[in-house]
Amino acid sequence: MNPEIIEGIRSSILFQGIESDALSIMLDCLKPRMKRYRTREIVTSRGQPFEGIGIIAAGKIALTKEMYSGNRTIIGFLDEGDIFGETVAFSDRRVWPMTVITQDDSVVLFLPPDKISRTCSNICASHSTLIMNMLQILSNRALMLDKKIEYLSARNIRGRISSYLLDCLRDRHEPTVIIPMKRHELADYLNIPRPSLSREMGVMRDEGIIDFDGSSVTIHDARTLEEGIL
Repeated sequence: MNPEIIEGIRSSILFQGIESDALSIMLDCLKPRMKRYRTREIVTSRGQPFEGIGIIAAGKIALTKEMYSGNRTIIGFLDEGDIFGETVAFSDRRVWPMTVITQDDSVVLFLPPDKISRTCSNICASHSTLIMNMLQILSNRALMLDKKIEYLSARNIRGRISSYLLDCLRDRHEPTVIIPMKRHELADYLNIPRPSLSREMGVMRDEGIIDFDGSSVTIHDARTLEEGIL
């Protein structure tokens, strides 16, 4: 396999703790299928047959769900080394539960889930590491979905914005955070109409709670943000 592709996936938590030589051998056993995509190209569509766990070797993608109304909700964004499709890979329903759209020119490897769950006698120790890494990824994904539910459970638009900003602020030693998505992407992620998001953030700025410039948001009154969630 192309050394650049191998380098792109080495950072993945799926291969954490696996040496380069063992990774090359493992990829020969897993036999992933590689696909290249242009920006804003659909990688998978909700309801289509599942074709394997995706791992991003290059680029950036968005995980989305489309409602019957036609509106789209962004579940999250993934970068080089991240994976998607793992939550359905070991279920009894082998269809894609979401639509995946590239945000940049991207390269994706699709790994057959049955080759992950079955240990390989050639590299047993490394394959055991792979399985443990997959369990960790599934746990982290469940926590991420719990957090998304927390945002959407807020009583109003301000509550969703406040909950998200406070999470961005957590573990930081300064009041300024960088939102890792564009304004319309944040609106989709929080399931808020974009005009409503911009209007509410403007009101919060006028009230002295926050200030913002592009993707940079400075939080002046975290206590009021917390009150907005309740």
